[in-house]
Amino acid sequence: MRAGAAWTDLPVLDEADLKLLRLMLYPIGVLLGLLLVGGAALGFAALIAYDNLPSLDTLTDYRPKVPLRIYTQDGTLLGEFGEERRTVVKLSEVPPVLRNAILSAEDSRFYQHTGVDLVGVARAALANLTSGSKRQGASTITMQLARNMFLSSERTFSRKLNEILLALKIESTLTKDQILEIYINQIYLGERAYGFAAAAQVYFAKPIGEINLGEAAMLAGLPKAPSSFNPVVNPKRAKLRQQYVLGRMEEYGQITRAQYLEARDAPVAVQTNGGTPALHAEYAAEMVRQAMAQRYPEDAYTHGYRVYTTIVRADQEAAYRAVRMGLLEFDRRHGYRGPEDAVALRAKPTEDQLDEAIGEFSDNDEMLAAIVLEASPKLVRAYRRGGETVTIQGDGLRVAQRGLDPRAPAKIRITRGSVIRIVRDERRNWLIVQTPEVESSFVSVSPGDGAIRALVGGFDYERAKFNHVTQAWRQPGSSLKPFIYSAALEKGFSPSTLVDDSPLVIDAAETGSQAWEPKNYEDGFEGPMRMRTALAKSKNLASIRILRAIGPQYAQDYISRFGFDPERHPPYLTMALGAGSATPLQVARAYCVFANGGYRIDPYLISRIVDDHGNLLAQARPPVAGETATQVLDARNAFLIDSMLKDVVTVGTGARVSALGRPDLAGKTGTTNDYNDAWFAGYQPSLVAVAWVGYDQPHKLGPGETGAVAALPIWMSYMSKVLTNIPVIEREMPEGMVRARVNSATGAISPAGDVIDYFYRENAPPGLSLDRPDGGLGEQAPVAARAG
Repeated sequence: MRAGAAWTDLPVLDEADLKLLRLMLYPIGVLLGLLLVGGAALGFAALIAYDNLPSLDTLTDYRPKVPLRIYTQDGTLLGEFGEERRTVVKLSEVPPVLRNAILSAEDSRFYQHTGVDLVGVARAALANLTSGSKRQGASTITMQLARNMFLSSERTFSRKLNEILLALKIESTLTKDQILEIYINQIYLGERAYGFAAAAQVYFAKPIGEINLGEAAMLAGLPKAPSSFNPVVNPKRAKLRQQYVLGRMEEYGQITRAQYLEARDAPVAVQTNGGTPALHAEYAAEMVRQAMAQRYPEDAYTHGYRVYTTIVRADQEAAYRAVRMGLLEFDRRHGYRGPEDAVALRAKPTEDQLDEAIGEFSDNDEMLAAIVLEASPKLVRAYRRGGETVTIQGDGLRVAQRGLDPRAPAKIRITRGSVIRIVRDERRNWLIVQTPEVESSFVSVSPGDGAIRALVGGFDYERAKFNHVTQAWRQPGSSLKPFIYSAALEKGFSPSTLVDDSPLVIDAAETGSQAWEPKNYEDGFEGPMRMRTALAKSKNLASIRILRAIGPQYAQDYISRFGFDPERHPPYLTMALGAGSATPLQVARAYCVFANGGYRIDPYLISRIVDDHGNLLAQARPPVAGETATQVLDARNAFLIDSMLKDVVTVGTGARVSALGRPDLAGKTGTTNDYNDAWFAGYQPSLVAVAWVGYDQPHKLGPGETGAVAALPIWMSYMSKVLTNIPVIEREMPEGMVRARVNSATGAISPAGDVIDYFYRENAPPGLSLDRPDGGLGEQAPVAARAG
């Protein structure tokens, strides 16, 4: 209205004008009415929906599913069991670079909005309208958390409404930092990894606190599409997504241009094993899993229990490598069986084609799958995954030489397209190998309390989950003889008692089946010899005569004190040759009695159990030798058997142990009468270890494959590594014994005897002075370092 104008100066509308105005205002009124009704309906629906929203107890009392984790005694991860990989961390433990990357990628206005970002919604709507397609969303971190925790992934109006309302409710209940902390621990990021701490371990083998800028940006890019941007499966797309996140961080001033360029161009080392523990202890981890499932049947895999075992990382690594190398060496002695498979190759295959072909054959730890590109008796060229072509020649062809002969049968011949296995030796040269058909197991135990320090249940857990340490009942063979000899000592024998190693025929009444004419391994006989010598040389005929003298029934009862199951060792003379059955763990437990001076211990694997907050739930308190463990053997008996087993590893069947240069080692080879099983059980006073080799379906291991040849190298490989810094321990003669010079040929005591032997005072030969340790015979001549 202009200045000075009067109301009477306004134009007067006629009827036609009013009609036109009504026509114009009607649709606007209808639209406003509809909006009011719709808004009221929407508000009413929101009110009803809000009242029916789920409780936020799962957030206010956040207890996510955390898997069962199993560790060595020194904190190395052995195994993880549960549907979800997750490590719960506090927000303060998340490095700022990762927090900034997450916020830049997912919700830059997180600390400004109240759960629904209206500015973000407007920006996304504008971007989608101008682009003509739906490319941007406006889902906040709070909305993602609401969807992830409470809602389905269906795309409906009601689900979106509930998501918005839940976001508002969450924001009114929790602080921003609480919301972000839960999000960081809860969100799925691929490879069964839930939360960024788990993802850092899975993709980069790092704790979350050590993540750098490039890795943080790659992790922050995962929530949008964990499978599409998975750096293991789709490294190129993951890299593009990483660059997008870095760009957002630069845009929001979180990083400088120089930092952006450096992180963009730097390679990211992604581990491709999906976070699988690097230490191979699958059989031990499975034993713990079964125990935990029995102890906590409802929540073993979801409550974040952490189990610390008795396994020592260095021991486990040494045992695993010893078994692998021992069986590969066994396999080399028995000839090449042929390529693993064959693939059809084009004349000039591309790298992608070769990778696709080799993709069907997974690597087996150090044994890598490779496709032969060229083969001749002097050279093999092969392609392995990742684009590397390797050349194998010289000694690297030794195992497969038979398969490289042009006249070789088609089944074993190596030609272009053959799939073979290759490994690197100590000098980094490539060798052709093959996956062994034979099996093995190894276990080591601390004889003081029974703590299992290393356990390898077979060559490859993925190939065979059968645990040969605990489940394989096999004939112990000659490894049982020391227990028969121990029983004889309790019956009045001494190490210098003469026993006869001469031919013998046993009738059916004594064997329990049919007449039997036993033989020694080398088929010869040496006549009378000291019991000490008979054990060192593992003489079968002498051992049978000892068992006959003490009685098989007595021996059967006697060995039960070492933890053997008497029912599995029938009381017949065949028991002298180890014709019963035992597991490697049982054998290890039994040898602990000799190693610790006569105490029976119980092998155990679980040291302690804690919850996800580190609170102690259970602690092992095993009986300790010399303190709380039950004494089952006279200390003098243990000392005598120990001295005899030292002879085994210096002048007997295990003499190659001398190469380790330790006078405190003792043990016994074990070879069954039919050569189906090869054993070596031995110890140092602080460590007992048992190695076994055999086929799952028992049959002969092959010519010459005794315990000393097949099993002992595994034992020695392990001991050579784990005893490096362990001081030598020499045992002192217990009270109640005397020592004297003995003629090694006749077993008679004599001042001129060439060896020293030991006797119970009550069983001392006539002529010894029982009030002097040397028997009153003096020690004028030089004394050997050990009994002879």
